[in-house]
Amino acid sequence: MRVFVTGGTGHIGSYIIPELIAAGHEVTGLARSDESAAAVSALGAKVRRGDLSDLEGLKAAAAESDGVIHVAHRQDLLPSGGMDAVAAAELQIMLAYGEALAGTGKPLVASGSIGSPTNLGWPAPGAHFLGRPATEEDPALPPGGGEYKGSLRVRNVVELAVVGLAERGVRSSIVRIPPIAHSTTDAGFLPLLIGLAKEKGAVGYPGDGANLWPAVHGRDLASLFRLALEKGPAGKNWHGIEGEGVRFREIAEAIGSRLGLPAVSIPADVLMLPGYFGFLANLVTLDLPASNLITRHALGWEPAQPGLLADLDNGHYFPAH
Repeated sequence: MRVFVTGGTGHIGSYIIPELIAAGHEVTGLARSDESAAAVSALGAKVRRGDLSDLEGLKAAAAESDGVIHVAHRQDLLPSGGMDAVAAAELQIMLAYGEALAGTGKPLVASGSIGSPTNLGWPAPGAHFLGRPATEEDPALPPGGGEYKGSLRVRNVVELAVVGLAERGVRSSIVRIPPIAHSTTDAGFLPLLIGLAKEKGAVGYPGDGANLWPAVHGRDLASLFRLALEKGPAGKNWHGIEGEGVRFREIAEAIGSRLGLPAVSIPADVLMLPGYFGFLANLVTLDLPASNLITRHALGWEPAQPGLLADLDNGHYFPAH
């Protein structure tokens, strides 16, 4: 297939492009700058110059392709407009893809969030608690929607829009990504938690630390995007997680054992949590149990890389000084 990929130079995208090429696909990656064009080329893909604000360009790229994988975000809008602006822009991008691909049966695979259906621990109006592990069949927002402006949940309208494109003849699906995607090039939450621990002299976890954080290896996630592209049925959510989740306390203890620092409970109140975790305070209390059973059965996906705690043993998170 000729596949158009956005976000191909990001953490996950830089695994997706080689995964697709190894499977025999011809990949074109969107590049905004000379630097990202060189990175896309180095991964073995063709380069299409442009950016996410050019909806006509994205439509043309989608129309010329046999399928689209979209893992880019308008992060440039965050400082001025927050998540509301990012979600609004992304919604327009998905609708543009929908126009280009309507009636073709071609695949569109976009990234979503494993926290979408649960809303656990996130103080949004009309919070919806599942009280069980989220499955792929749980919608991104509860029936009737609700008001989610100003919270991370506002992006869930994007997931619903992508899944909804199935009704317009697009083989669309969402790969829900967990808070931790670990690998040798991870620049996400784990490095932040490790940096915090070094700064504070202890590894904190919220309350009893029993809240579950799902995780996945970047390479396993890339293989899931490929499988969804190649054979995923329309209108589905897929769960890119290696298991139901790892208790936050276990993550803290694993980091602590590598750094020779104690893992300590941070009282889960409005003063103590931000005092230790800063801007991560709202996120660290998330409890996101989820299942990947439907994904594994429907697509034949089996995570093959080291799990989160094993990957912390591989050395790349704690380079020798």
